[in-house]
Amino acid sequence: MGDDPEGIERSVEKTLGTLRKLDGASRTAPQPLTLEDIYKQQRMRMIRLAILLVDEPTTAEDVVQEAFTGLYRNWSGLRDANAAIGYLRTAVVNGSRSVLRRRKTARAYEPPHQANARSAESLAMLTAEHQAVVDALGQLPRRQREVLVLRYYGNLSEAEIAEATGLSKGTVKSTASRALSALQKIMGN
Repeated sequence: MGDDPEGIERSVEKTLGTLRKLDGASRTAPQPLTLEDIYKQQRMRMIRLAILLVDEPTTAEDVVQEAFTGLYRNWSGLRDANAAIGYLRTAVVNGSRSVLRRRKTARAYEPPHQANARSAESLAMLTAEHQAVVDALGQLPRRQREVLVLRYYGNLSEAEIAEATGLSKGTVKSTASRALSALQKIMGN
């Protein structure tokens, strides 16, 4: 797998696609209309997205709770209820970035701590290959991990990733390419 760039991309797509299916996520699901519907339909998916970005379930739950709080505060300002999903996704990505920045600052004063905080259930559902991919994702720089997670777990287009991360479409594309190359090196060792 180490010398095959397409193989790495297939592994990432397969792993994050498997997680997406386990979550019951679908791009064709009907869009919710009320804040309560959005909460019921999107909460767990947003938590899993945050877990893939911050690698800590309790922190991920906090990030998502803050995103929903922000959505509630800005509900009347949304152009329509369908924009809420994009708002939440962007809020989760930005909240995850803030958590990682705070973590980096805290670690400057404390010894680094590598915590594998994934739930036992989620790890049990993954094959050894899938676990290797998820572990390798955790070694990528933040931006590369975000782009791959949003692409393969979030099943988003380059334009949607660009909107959620504040990057240009070209940067999203080049970042994904560099991330897949980095994963190839990590998994080839």
